[in-house]
Amino acid sequence: MTDDRRVWEAAYRRRGQLWSGAVPPLPALPEHARVLELGCGNGKTFDALLKNHWDTVALDFSETAVKTARSHITHAQSGDGILADARFIPFRPASFDAIVTWHILGHMMERDRVHIASGLGCLLKPEGILIFAEFSREDVRYNRGTLLEEGTFLKGTAISTHYFTGQEILSLFQDLSCVSLRTHRWDLRVCGQSHTRSEIQAVFKKSPH
Repeated sequence: MTDDRRVWEAAYRRRGQLWSGAVPPLPALPEHARVLELGCGNGKTFDALLKNHWDTVALDFSETAVKTARSHITHAQSGDGILADARFIPFRPASFDAIVTWHILGHMMERDRVHIASGLGCLLKPEGILIFAEFSREDVRYNRGTLLEEGTFLKGTAISTHYFTGQEILSLFQDLSCVSLRTHRWDLRVCGQSHTRSEIQAVFKKSPH
């Protein structure tokens, strides 16, 4: 990752609830489907996955994030949080019915984005699905901060963000079939002014063979 692990640890310990807002739409999965979430953060998405009665594993390289995610698990739910780096996922091929990667690849440099994306299909079972969301270049924060590489900026938080195009996402997951790809936009009010937030949401599917 571009961002040092210590930066994320400090952010979670200082602010706790880093991520807010609604969880993007989740596709239908069978009950007890095995799901991997990359970058569980403060557990917002992990909580939604658990409530769907899926056997969910939350992965993050922040110890604080993993502890927070585990706190969402009730006795009636099947799930776990593991401390690991998304570039070195410790699972065997065909381990999951679905993988959720929301706002984690956007904190990677291109080399790591490509490396991670190329390995996710192997982790999916035949006909497994990949659920993706990242900020688009229509977002108000695009082109702000220090340019690190094309589309990637470093802000005062010391955390970098990459802003995607639809074609870029299709290229990342070219070994999977694209089921849907859409741009979701919403207004953010700051000091009485309206600003556009924008993310690309996509679903991909692995072939049955």
